[in-house]
Amino acid sequence: MRYISTRGNAPVLGFADVTLAGLATDGGLYVPEVWPQVSPEIQREWRSLSYADLATQMMQPFVGGEIAEDAFAAIAHEAYGTFQHPAVTPLVQLDSNLWLQELFHGPTLAFKDVALQLLGRLFDHILAQRGERITIVGATSGDTGSAAIEACRDRDAVDIFILFPKGRVSPVQQRQMTTVDAPNVHCIAVEGTFDDCQDLVKALFADPAFRAEVNLSAVNSINWARVMAQTVYYAFAALQLGAPDRAIDVCVPTGNFGNIYAAYGAKLMGFPIERLIVGSNRNDILTRFFQRDDMSLRPVEPSFSPSMDIQVSSNVERLLFDLYDRNGATTAEAMATLRKEGRLSLGENRHAAAKAMFSAARFDDAETLEGIRSWQQRAACTLDPHSAVGVLAAEACVPTRERPVVVGATAHPAKFPDAVEQATGVRPSLPPRLADLFERPERKVDMTNDLGALQALVRERRG
Repeated sequence: MRYISTRGNAPVLGFADVTLAGLATDGGLYVPEVWPQVSPEIQREWRSLSYADLATQMMQPFVGGEIAEDAFAAIAHEAYGTFQHPAVTPLVQLDSNLWLQELFHGPTLAFKDVALQLLGRLFDHILAQRGERITIVGATSGDTGSAAIEACRDRDAVDIFILFPKGRVSPVQQRQMTTVDAPNVHCIAVEGTFDDCQDLVKALFADPAFRAEVNLSAVNSINWARVMAQTVYYAFAALQLGAPDRAIDVCVPTGNFGNIYAAYGAKLMGFPIERLIVGSNRNDILTRFFQRDDMSLRPVEPSFSPSMDIQVSSNVERLLFDLYDRNGATTAEAMATLRKEGRLSLGENRHAAAKAMFSAARFDDAETLEGIRSWQQRAACTLDPHSAVGVLAAEACVPTRERPVVVGATAHPAKFPDAVEQATGVRPSLPPRLADLFERPERKVDMTNDLGALQALVRERRG
């Protein structure tokens, strides 16, 4: 398996190199040169597999033989052995043809664990083979940071620096990052928005000398291995509901577009996923894009679903690459236009191709709270604000539900107790292993939006 950049001007890499590289040297994102195909016959054989065994089988083509099959199987089983539910990502029925896929049974109670528990172990394996050390720098709107830290803490060959927007993540999200007492973990609260944090990370990668000096790598959803791992739970849901003989729709509360892009990837691999539904909060660039070809940047507004408080959704570039017929130069030009003019339009034909696959809907805070309250009453189901946006989008976009609709429940409700309590009158409790979270001391650095200061901090603190 070979990986190419969406901007067409970076080296073609194999799996291990693309995992360590994260962002391509031309600023693009890596994608498979060709998507592997899973035939209906193979899908039927996979129906009875455990989650870890399915992950092993489904990801082997992406690994391309660079990790021995038994070693990769051990990595997958160890990663998914950290989850608190035997099914790893279980399905729960809410209503007629409406299902939740609970993606929050990992160590940090969010869907990011599904990919990052694997990615941390992949880093260990690859770096041990090469005798190398890396510096990971990532930006988070809430959940990626804690999941990445949990996956990389105390690892001998990794230093990890996580940037988050100061005052714009939930208290639980912040403390899951800042209370980790590990010498290789560094948390940085940046004055600004998630997009500012993400821009700082991209600027580090755009500096070739600095990138080489610290051996820079990424854990954000720009890292291909994250997308690869996330394709598995969509296949798992499809198989549980009858694939390949029965199709499903998938709905995802979406910020940086990586999670829904993974569903798109599973569709390209041959799994019968029909509609891909995007749920947005008030930061609705993705809904505007899919509904009316309006990808125009606006200021980020804080909401009850902070992990979706994003206006520059990085992984859309991977979709645009396909919509531009996998032409790297055209994709690079489109991304430059978006940055320069603050707006991008695909044109009628390409937008029609996107709309043929994707639907989208947006919901403000009041509607989100009503969604939480309503589903608590209707099904005794407690949704976090992000998952509530997903359920609302599913109801809005496919009201008749001719096929099963699977909504990604992306976070445990206890990660956002204030919103849940405001909606339902009941404050959800953290699991026992996190019960003392607010008693633990914090370790973080406050920083202005300053690239030079960030580079100096990374140089100073890396091992």
